[in-house]
Amino acid sequence: MIQKLLNIDCMKKNFLLVCVLLNISRLLAQTDTVYLWPNAVPGETKPKAKPVITTFDDGITRTIEENNPFFAVFKPKEFQRNGKAIIITPGGGYVRVATVKEGYATASWLIELGYTVFVLQYRVPDKRAAALQDIQRTIKLVRSNAKKYRIDPNKIAAMGFSAGAHLVALAGMGKNEQTYDTYDQNDSVSSRPNRMIIIYPGYLDGGPNRTLGSEFTVSKETVPTFIFQTMDDNGAQNSFALAQALKNAGSSVELHMTPVGGHGYSLYKGNKAAEAWPKYLELWLKDFM
Repeated sequence: MIQKLLNIDCMKKNFLLVCVLLNISRLLAQTDTVYLWPNAVPGETKPKAKPVITTFDDGITRTIEENNPFFAVFKPKEFQRNGKAIIITPGGGYVRVATVKEGYATASWLIELGYTVFVLQYRVPDKRAAALQDIQRTIKLVRSNAKKYRIDPNKIAAMGFSAGAHLVALAGMGKNEQTYDTYDQNDSVSSRPNRMIIIYPGYLDGGPNRTLGSEFTVSKETVPTFIFQTMDDNGAQNSFALAQALKNAGSSVELHMTPVGGHGYSLYKGNKAAEAWPKYLELWLKDFM
């Protein structure tokens, strides 16, 4: 199933890390796949099924139907391991999941920095409440199995792209309560990430005058947050709304807005924004993770 996601002609793609994509098959051979809900999936009435995956005009595969969500575990080499974790939620407007482009490619870069990375394929399409359950469950599973993954349970960052960034914000700043009935002993720990990484977010500016939406609550205790977007992105106000709210609350926030780049650029070669955000993020992680 994961190999099907990688059914792309990498040499035709314009990625900054083309060689990373070419090496994903090798990495996944050493990767665990963990299904979030071993028995019944909350709220799902249809039997569990394989994800429906399609190739878009850019030649990259995306998942367009998923009712049995999972995460893939990417582990750093032993000598690089730093004991810290990053959970990635790719984007796709809540109608698809860009698992390869924004998930596996980013994970392949982050493990080189020593992080243990978990890429979540959450439920789609149009299942926002279910997707929130999935990220909460993922954070709980990672934290409760910290010893197994050899990570610090208090150094777990959640990183999201586009709609996935909105999902991270909900996990970090939404109502601090579990959105599903307790499933097993893993649910006894917190579903809050210790850091948030927000990359070209959407759906955050739903408040009056395009301020931060009312579903989010910020305070001085809100975890340190990194935000990156471009000024020519139609959703640029999302980043301003979040950064302003965090600043007003006295929480730690770092905002980067570059002039051009558009939206959904991931790690595209030649896109200045795509080449900039990993550099800024690497420095921020050294200070805050």
